[in-house]
Amino acid sequence: MRVAVVEDQLLTREGIVRVLTGAGVDVVGACGDVASLMRSVAVDDPDVVLVDIRLPPTHTDEGLRAAERIRAEHPRTGVLILSQHLEVDFVTPLLERGVDRIGYLLKDRVLDVATLVDALERIADGQCVIDPEIVAELLRAHRRPARLAELTDRELVVLGLVAEGLSNAGIGERLFISPRTVEVHIKQVFAKLGLPDDPSANRRVLAALVYLGSAHH
Repeated sequence: MRVAVVEDQLLTREGIVRVLTGAGVDVVGACGDVASLMRSVAVDDPDVVLVDIRLPPTHTDEGLRAAERIRAEHPRTGVLILSQHLEVDFVTPLLERGVDRIGYLLKDRVLDVATLVDALERIADGQCVIDPEIVAELLRAHRRPARLAELTDRELVVLGLVAEGLSNAGIGERLFISPRTVEVHIKQVFAKLGLPDDPSANRRVLAALVYLGSAHH
């Protein structure tokens, strides 16, 4: 897996590169600003770009805007956005622009090498990865929205884990239930949310967007 790292703080950038390299990841670029990032994406062709949400010159949302540009100009390149703090306002708009090869994690996840590498691999594989703390914050901060009112507590928990990007097996491991039981819960969630069995639509993604979008609003 080829990864480019974008972080304006030199020591942090070097630390991330060292962690990834030690885990066997091929770090093909290490940049400190958006201009260098875009050159690296064009020249080095990384599978995934790991980008801080706040970059020079204003340290507001340069990383987020760079992610949008990469997704538009290089759709086969995945993007993992790192944020120092919970910033749930960015999550729903980010996913509404597409859910393939995208991730959003809190920055302290880089301290957990296994979690970081797993997220990068899942994004490279075309998946969507959302930090569980962000999902939990959405759930804590808002009452259950009307569209989710018919779901049981267990179905809501399962949907939250779907929104994190977990597979049926992963959800089963988290909740100590069988993948078959998870499948039953998810089918009930799809039915209650009115999501049709349409081959052209990814119902897991649509359900996750309902969950995140309803909680956000």
